[in-house]
Amino acid sequence: MHFRMSIQPPPFPATAAPLSPVSVLDGASALAIELSQASVTFGVGANSVPALAQTSLRIPEGAFVALVGPSGCGKSTILRLASGLVRPTTGVVIVGGREVSAKALRIGMAFQNPTMLPWLTIERNIMLPLKIVEPFRSRYARDKKGAFRDKAHALLAQVGLKGFASKFPWQLSGGMLQRANLCRALIHEPRLLLLDEPFGALDQFTREELWAILQDLWLAHRPTVLLVTHDLREAGFLASRICVMSARPGRIIDDSAIDFARPRSIAMTFEPGFVALNQRLRELIVDARSAVPGDH
Repeated sequence: MHFRMSIQPPPFPATAAPLSPVSVLDGASALAIELSQASVTFGVGANSVPALAQTSLRIPEGAFVALVGPSGCGKSTILRLASGLVRPTTGVVIVGGREVSAKALRIGMAFQNPTMLPWLTIERNIMLPLKIVEPFRSRYARDKKGAFRDKAHALLAQVGLKGFASKFPWQLSGGMLQRANLCRALIHEPRLLLLDEPFGALDQFTREELWAILQDLWLAHRPTVLLVTHDLREAGFLASRICVMSARPGRIIDDSAIDFARPRSIAMTFEPGFVALNQRLRELIVDARSAVPGDH
């Protein structure tokens, strides 16, 4: 069951909603990501740790989906399944219409740590995917000082870093580095963007500024986005759909479509409808944590 939101009146009842065994957004859009009864267990035998219970999840192309839930519930495991960094213990993961191992989709990734190479300028750091990923790789030597450089500079301007292309990572603040990190994740025109707590290490004001920048980038480029976050305001501000996960071994216990008008503003996050969403998500996560004794 899916929940549709508008700012007024407050959209969610106080009680928990019925759960859906298969998470899917309404509509006939092609699927970017599909998990079919996928589970992940790390280790074997007595040392095995179940990280993700059997989970089914369908994400259409162009959607912006946020995963929230208690720490250690399997949010990042789903992200790694979609990227191919982790293989399912059971079930199937389909990305771009093929099993994820087929690498059918160009993927961009951004994590909490921007991991810029300190000996390269910001411009060269951003252009790294173009040096690695086809069809850009075969053109890199020819275009790195022309079309590709222009592409990097255009993205930097979009995130407020015009004039910083020649700087080195150590010359930029954490917030500026994360802006550059978003540019690097988008420069090779990925159809799928995977974000794992990309703003978690930043102060609140910088995070809010980057929410608006990421929203603008998504509206301009429309990749499919899967965001892992512990910040419920961040999820509500950015996502078109929020999936809440249970405590480990994780499973999706709630899947809600978020229909606040775009572009969204920070002021909107203080409106009654948004506050109601935030409180409802918080209650679901508190219940999910308390369902497994000893989970922290």
